[in-house]
Amino acid sequence: MIFAAGLGSRLKPWTDQHPKALALVNGKSLLQRNIEYLQQHGIYDVIVNVHHFADQIAEAIEKNKGWGTEVTISDETDAVLETGGGLKKAAWYFEGEDDFVVINVDILTDMDLTAMIRQQRQQKPIATLAVSDRETSRYFLFDGHAVLSGWRNVKTGEEKIVRAADKLYQKAFSGIHVISGLLLQQIKQEGKFSMVDVYLDLAKDYIISSYDHTGAHMIDVGKPESIIKAEAVFI
Repeated sequence: MIFAAGLGSRLKPWTDQHPKALALVNGKSLLQRNIEYLQQHGIYDVIVNVHHFADQIAEAIEKNKGWGTEVTISDETDAVLETGGGLKKAAWYFEGEDDFVVINVDILTDMDLTAMIRQQRQQKPIATLAVSDRETSRYFLFDGHAVLSGWRNVKTGEEKIVRAADKLYQKAFSGIHVISGLLLQQIKQEGKFSMVDVYLDLAKDYIISSYDHTGAHMIDVGKPESIIKAEAVFI
């Protein structure tokens, strides 16, 4: 699943007239680049959630025949549901699947997704989260076995510890998940909510692992200046 329903307010003025999913990096939209990234790792069936200028995204997918991928749309035109609500609305798409990948449309990376999927299948946690050692304001906290144990906002000092650990390690989440189909049955939240809330809720009773891709390129293309950075890396 590609999360593409956000308003993209950090990418104004582009997003006053367009969805952020269609912002261009060296002539290719973020959506196209993520579809092609998933193809590199053997994924050719994708569901994309849409809200802001949803018609433009649908038109681009149709015009380009999904860039070679079978693309389904999850329509959130009536109300944007955030990451958790968006996944819950699209849960029907993953019925019968052991695992599936979720990625934010504004993330560009060359991380080894195949290795991350392999780790998920070997260890069988309820989800594996891509993380790295980089500076941000909000961190997931993991114990010494790379198991999710909490969350911290270093700007506000807010912290949630959900699993006891002798020592906690801060890791920045990269907006890429490999999720067990079993997780979908455990989501208790309704309406509009974040996957962060889902993970912190489930981490008390289930193993949620991390996949550390420190060293790989990863750019959050959320601001105009980050497009310039991305164009230097993703040709």
